[in-house]
Amino acid sequence: MKVLVAMSGGVDSSVAAAMMIEEGHEVAGATLRLWGGESDSGCCSVADVDDARRVAQQLDIPHYVFNFSDEFDTHVVEPYVRAHSEGITPNPCIECNRHLKFDLMIARADRLGYDAIATGHHVRRVVNPDGTFGVARAVDSAKDQTYVVHMLTPQVLARTLFPVGELTKPEVRARAHAMGLRTADKPESMDVCFIAKTGGGRKTFLGNRIPLRTARIVDTAGGDRGTVEGLELITYGQRRGLGAVGDGAARYVVGIDMAAGVVTVGDLSDLLVSSTTLHTLTFSDPSVALGGPHPLLAQCSAHGEAIPITFDPAFSTVKFETPRPRVAPGQSIVLYRGDVVVAGGIAV
Repeated sequence: MKVLVAMSGGVDSSVAAAMMIEEGHEVAGATLRLWGGESDSGCCSVADVDDARRVAQQLDIPHYVFNFSDEFDTHVVEPYVRAHSEGITPNPCIECNRHLKFDLMIARADRLGYDAIATGHHVRRVVNPDGTFGVARAVDSAKDQTYVVHMLTPQVLARTLFPVGELTKPEVRARAHAMGLRTADKPESMDVCFIAKTGGGRKTFLGNRIPLRTARIVDTAGGDRGTVEGLELITYGQRRGLGAVGDGAARYVVGIDMAAGVVTVGDLSDLLVSSTTLHTLTFSDPSVALGGPHPLLAQCSAHGEAIPITFDPAFSTVKFETPRPRVAPGQSIVLYRGDVVVAGGIAV
């Protein structure tokens, strides 16, 4: 089989390419250029492209560089800025995966005559009861990335391989060392790529694109608690960066009124909710979209613990067994049956 491996310049995708070669496939590497930026940090940097190219040379495979910068701006950067202007906390990495790193890669693989793509994500591809493909947690639970690829459809998964999902991270690095790959000890990039590359952080990035307003802070009784700069940077559940808001007790953001320019703060108990509604739902298991309610597990952040919930597809509602802090609007909630992703959506 001809396999096009998405090579980010990191150790995981380097080893993924090597594993595809070991399995006897005809392999080429491809690296995405998504963002030029003013510096060379974060993922998809110039250094990453060079590392991917050098690893491809070590593995003696062709290497392509695809420029998807226009699509990245349209589907990731512009929606990211717009969401902040509306008081929503977006997840750009999920949207990048949703729109670019799989669909566009598969389209380019088709044009070049490749049968499948492979990536270095720590997830496992599994076969659903109906014979379609789904995605399940990686062997290395600490590195599991199902949260950020939960939206992949069975059609996309039918064309996608995840070689390192069956390995722990130490095993990945050990394989890279054994092959002498230049990325064997390369640290992982944890930053949002276009924020890291611009320099100055999220405040500078957004401030160069939209006006950041000063907001009034009030408590749940309407009492004045001061002001905060950068209303567009505030998110639900935020505690730090609010300045002195009272008697020294912990205060959390429990309300954001963009039109009025008001941020409401309260105790942790004021942040607790018993349910959350989702939009932009995707279903890996069609049975979850029907009937119900369904007892499942939900993961509410990239590194959060999966907790018991009941999902009602009729109302797109996740009901928590015990009240928990509200998930910020714009953040994803991923639903699991055991280790297998069955659905996911964005919190309202």
